[in-house]
Amino acid sequence: MADRRTRGSDLSRTTAARASAIAEQLHHECSILLELYRKKESFTADVTVADGRLVSVPPPSSQLDTRDKLWRLHSALLQCRSLLERAIAKEEEELGGGKKGDYETQRKMVKERLSLLLINTGELLKAVDGTAVLTPNLEGLELDGPTILFELKLWVYRIFREVDYWTKTAITTLQGLPSVIAKERVRTTRVRSTRSARR
Repeated sequence: MADRRTRGSDLSRTTAARASAIAEQLHHECSILLELYRKKESFTADVTVADGRLVSVPPPSSQLDTRDKLWRLHSALLQCRSLLERAIAKEEEELGGGKKGDYETQRKMVKERLSLLLINTGELLKAVDGTAVLTPNLEGLELDGPTILFELKLWVYRIFREVDYWTKTAITTLQGLPSVIAKERVRTTRVRSTRSARR
């Protein structure tokens, strides 16, 4: 029994470390994508993009337990993927597919890496919670995007920045998890041991 608990804790730590490494790689890839997009669209440093988050999740709090932190992160990443998929579709629809170059390759890489990060955060959530991952409500997301060309370009850029923001948040959240997951496993084990001793 103790052997199984240790393996579960090790598995969670390994998954958290893997997810953190994926998030770090995704952050690097997002930085490259943002730079390629700025060059592609000839955006200068003074281009202003609306402030505020596109993704809607509860605000961060020190009161959140591991499950809630993971659910918040997973929910935000799911929303980012939906926005990213829509931005790619809208961009190809409105701006044409054109030739496939570094930008398109990088955009595809970011989308695939984001999907991989989602799989890993889903595994972590399941390991901590023991249930299937809840799918967040995507209602209220700006999935349609603007119709004016320049606004569309800014909207796509804003989505890329949102993915970058949540990637940085993922790194911070995931790097804090291994010790937290281990502590929660110990606490759960103690509760089960106490219950077993009472019987």
